[in-house]
Amino acid sequence: MVFEKVKEIIVDQLGIEESEVALATDFENDLKADSLDVFQIISEIEDELDITIDTDQNLKTVEDLVKYIESLEA
Repeated sequence: MVFEKVKEIIVDQLGIEESEVALATDFENDLKADSLDVFQIISEIEDELDITIDTDQNLKTVEDLVKYIESLEA
């Protein structure tokens, strides 16, 4: 569930195909997302899921982000 929502937001924010986003996808290396792109993705996720994400968490991949969000919901 969390992955699907995160994936939807990433696709929307970066204007890419869903097939480009997997758990192992690296924001910088695979998606060519810069720090502003990642900030916008995180901001949108915070708004959608009503959570606060600590940006010091070293979230390099989609899986890092998903696991972090799941840890907040536990």
